[in-house]
Amino acid sequence: MGIILWVVFGALAGWIASMLMHTDSSQGTLGDIIMGIIGSVVGGFLMNLIGKSGVSGFNLYSLFVAVIGAVVVIYIGRMMRKGSM
Repeated sequence: MGIILWVVFGALAGWIASMLMHTDSSQGTLGDIIMGIIGSVVGGFLMNLIGKSGVSGFNLYSLFVAVIGAVVVIYIGRMMRKGSM
């Protein structure tokens, strides 16, 4: 059951990030899930760099960290696409 909750958590974080970055219609649900999961890892890494805890469970702080990470991942993806065009 835990993996299903993490996928739902990642999907929620990815969806919020895609709404903030205005990419919701272009990446779809699967893209939201992937961005949210990767964003959780990236957000946790970034928070550890500044001395804070990363994703620590299913709470608002962890959702905030995951959304920040997903926004960073979406931003890097945009920059890579712009550079290749």
